[in-house]
Amino acid sequence: MNKKISIGALVSGGGTNLQAIIDSCESGAINGSVVFIGSDNPDAYGLERGKKHNIPTFVVDYRSIIKDYKNNPEKFHLPADFDQDEIMAKQNIFSDDDPQIIEFFLATRAAAEAKLIENMKRYSFDLLILAGFMRNLTPYFIDRINIEPEKPRIMNIHPALLPAFPGVDGYGDTFRYGCKVGGCTVHFIDYGEDSGPIIGQRAFRITGNDTLDSIKKKGLELEWELYSECIKLFAEDRLRAKSGRVFILDRAFSNGCCLKQQVV
Repeated sequence: MNKKISIGALVSGGGTNLQAIIDSCESGAINGSVVFIGSDNPDAYGLERGKKHNIPTFVVDYRSIIKDYKNNPEKFHLPADFDQDEIMAKQNIFSDDDPQIIEFFLATRAAAEAKLIENMKRYSFDLLILAGFMRNLTPYFIDRINIEPEKPRIMNIHPALLPAFPGVDGYGDTFRYGCKVGGCTVHFIDYGEDSGPIIGQRAFRITGNDTLDSIKKKGLELEWELYSECIKLFAEDRLRAKSGRVFILDRAFSNGCCLKQQVV
């Protein structure tokens, strides 16, 4: 991929990873540019970061959508192309939960995701990055972004060494478990929670003097480096996904017939 790639971003909070990526694009470290920033939170500081760099932003208020469903589920408007049975069969976030809980989650998320997609359609983008976006994505959304099976287009950063400690508090879980090593992971999104194929990881040692705050500080510094490196690989068209794993094309093989697995 020789052309400059267009990157979309979704954020929920401060957007420090987003800032690192914007900086990498502007410095030329990544051959790309961020073309939009979306959020589920109108108060996300990541939106302000975008405005400072003249990047278009938009908000889809998940809270109001969830409230509408709770208040009047019979009149709740689902996307016309939403197939409850199909999405239920594909999702891997829930297993033995109450079917009504799963139905509520999938219906409200799909309604919000349809609005995300509607906003995103205004921009041509090659890659969608989740930079602290605190909402699980359903198959409804994923299938409309990932068109080619071996070239997924939704990338996420997670604050733990997956598959250990998926979920919302990776560094906290790492600290409370008493681990001697922590780290972060960049992966592609699949139908589960932080279960998609891993692109790269960075690790750091945890000493007896570390606190949760110091662990987060160590991790964030690695996140900013790792995420940009993985996006750079995507921009160079060197990433392929197959059988739940990510392979990185070795540029030493100019004919592209050899795929090399590695940890970034």
